[in-house]
Amino acid sequence: MTTRSWLIGAFCALGLAAAASAQTTMKINVSAAQNSHHGVGIDVFAKEVEQRTNGRYKFQTFYNGALGGERESIEAVQLGTQEMTFCTSGAIPNFVPETKIVDVPFLFRDKAHARAVFDGPIGEELAKKFEAKGFKALAWADNGVRHITNSKRDVKTPDDLKGLKLRTMENPVHIAAYKSLGIMPTPMPWPEVFTALQQGTVDGQENPLSVILSQKLDQVQKHLTLTGHVYSPMVFLMNKGLYDKLSAADKQAFLDAAKVAAKANRAKVDEDDAKGVAELRARGMTVIDNIDRNQFAAALAPANAQFEKEFGKAAMDRIRAVK
Repeated sequence: MTTRSWLIGAFCALGLAAAASAQTTMKINVSAAQNSHHGVGIDVFAKEVEQRTNGRYKFQTFYNGALGGERESIEAVQLGTQEMTFCTSGAIPNFVPETKIVDVPFLFRDKAHARAVFDGPIGEELAKKFEAKGFKALAWADNGVRHITNSKRDVKTPDDLKGLKLRTMENPVHIAAYKSLGIMPTPMPWPEVFTALQQGTVDGQENPLSVILSQKLDQVQKHLTLTGHVYSPMVFLMNKGLYDKLSAADKQAFLDAAKVAAKANRAKVDEDDAKGVAELRARGMTVIDNIDRNQFAAALAPANAQFEKEFGKAAMDRIRAVK
């Protein structure tokens, strides 16, 4: 080998080493399965970030609570021991109390109404509230409209809920609402829920069809009631200090990737909602799909009075008024 060839080879090696050292690998996780709307969200996000930054940023993706429950993951992102998470609104009020309002039952008419709220000025205002707590909220997405399942009986009226021990998210608004219906709410991290249902530690749970399908809850729950009582958002959260260190171009790449991923996540939610009832019936679940939602909403009147006092009627009416 000539000296010139050796030098060329050495410079090439240095170039490859420099390129390798310029690549940053981060972690992002969800509490549900990879084939769920949660998994779709982070898979698309990871792919989009890598493409938009020419491979300088890559993501390791983790599913099924492999890095812990949502509360633990949010805390890790806040502390900076984990770069990102994609989570529901369940545990978020413990970190950003201003978000409590979005979990009020029957606040949203349907998914279209909820998406209009989160994609508009109210969603932007809420996203900014995360920054003082050490987070950057990149984009809102969907967990879906929540329904109730249980292993005891058909639920056709609010009275049928009384005495049921239901797993709930670690969310103070949900807990207060369900207590007012006579439910015995049991806050529990999601990775523990299937076993708790299987062993009878709790009678039931409440989640969107996407979660019920992907987590195969039909194996441990017989009865499903399409209450549609809460719209549940998701959000891409990043450690703010880390986000602030990104170049302007990379910040935009992350924001754009999150928007594309949110669109894919919502498409999966819509797909599961369209086929979910028929599939769950085929799997053997009894599905009650003709309840009087107004009756359930009316039963929550005492809790709603409490929420209006806490959050302000004007703030709740502003959300309700979005077209």
